[in-house]
Amino acid sequence: MQESKSSPVLSKKDDGEEGITVDLYPFIREYKGGRVERLLHSPFVAASKDPAANRGVATRDVVVDESTGVFARLFLPSIAAAATGIGGERLPVLMYVHGGSFCTGSAFSRTYHSYTRSLAASAGALVVSVEYRLAPEHPVPAAYEDAWAALQWVVSLSDPWLSDYADLGRTFLVGDSAGGNVVYNTAVRAASGGGSHIHIEGLVIVHPYFWGVERLSSSEAVWDGIAMFAPEDVDRLWPFITAGRLGNDDPLVNPVDEEIASLTCRRVLVAVAEKDTLRDRGRRLAARMRDCCSWADDENAVTLIESKGEDHGFHLYNPLRATSKILMESIVRFINQRTALPLPKLHELHACQGKTKASSPGDMDTAVQPVLGVPTRPYIDVHGYGTSMRVTDVTRSSCLRIGNGRKASKTSFGLFLGHVIRPNITNMRFSSSATTAPETCLFHTFI
Repeated sequence: MQESKSSPVLSKKDDGEEGITVDLYPFIREYKGGRVERLLHSPFVAASKDPAANRGVATRDVVVDESTGVFARLFLPSIAAAATGIGGERLPVLMYVHGGSFCTGSAFSRTYHSYTRSLAASAGALVVSVEYRLAPEHPVPAAYEDAWAALQWVVSLSDPWLSDYADLGRTFLVGDSAGGNVVYNTAVRAASGGGSHIHIEGLVIVHPYFWGVERLSSSEAVWDGIAMFAPEDVDRLWPFITAGRLGNDDPLVNPVDEEIASLTCRRVLVAVAEKDTLRDRGRRLAARMRDCCSWADDENAVTLIESKGEDHGFHLYNPLRATSKILMESIVRFINQRTALPLPKLHELHACQGKTKASSPGDMDTAVQPVLGVPTRPYIDVHGYGTSMRVTDVTRSSCLRIGNGRKASKTSFGLFLGHVIRPNITNMRFSSSATTAPETCLFHTFI
């Protein structure tokens, strides 16, 4: 089995620090003495109320909770807002929670600003993107408390954009990765009686971070050095972000049937990626929702989308890929289901339908095979979704390249962190092709 730790070897720090106590490369490292180094960066983007300066979407930052310093960025598509102003329907409200393993990421970063802006414009929705507190400085449950505060703030309609444009009857909780976990648990809390006045129409959970003590399938037990997450790294993540207080069997990260059954939303879309180590957790959650929730009697209540050939978070940095476009289209149609045509059958998967037997004892039963195609053209970051990544103290075994070796451009290529693969017995298995050239960077995208 391939060594799971993908981080380069670091030397001792000049400031006297003697080593790393926690290494969750490429997201975060913690050193002796408590210093935290976040390795993944995406440039800050300022909000602008001028839609013309932001591709037809006005944005504004607001304080959600002064006591904790929780913020949110609001996205208001100008065309949809204008239609509402002349007597049209109010807009669906999407509360978005970003990913980043609970310890990185920001609603104000270029990555998430660009994605949520596109989501607001495509869905014709008012998006509230939550800037929550991050671990380890603010361990879990801080992220959950911040999301709960944001949801209460949304339904209070205390903000003029919400009071003028929002249709609380069409409130959706949307999140990716760790954010998918957060919005699920926020919906559970709302259904438990803590939010009896809160109506949630639906959940959109993209590549959600859930885990457990036992492996669900061989994909969780075998690490081949290619996928973004090694199972051993996922094992270490939850104890780290909870300051060692919670284990991987905790219901916050390993949902139980009783909580799943308590959900009161009307419909759920779960999106997974074929090459994601977390894939089967998302599949399993969708299947359990289908089995446990009374409202899931409708065959359209629980939809599972699987993107073939993709890894965790691909849609954030590859917006022009065929799979990314289909995923965005599927989310938009799900949100606007009352007026939009049904999702094409080719692009939808209903949990607990068309199940096949596991091929081996370690594998879980799954629904039909992945349905979203794999693009063949190279990555082109036309919308500037790519992140600027900084890694310090990296040995020569890593490289920082721009795009496909071309000159950097704001309109064409983003920055990637890649690992140089040299053809020898040790590392040839990392290559997707036996013809990989020496000194080639195999680029990976991360959230």
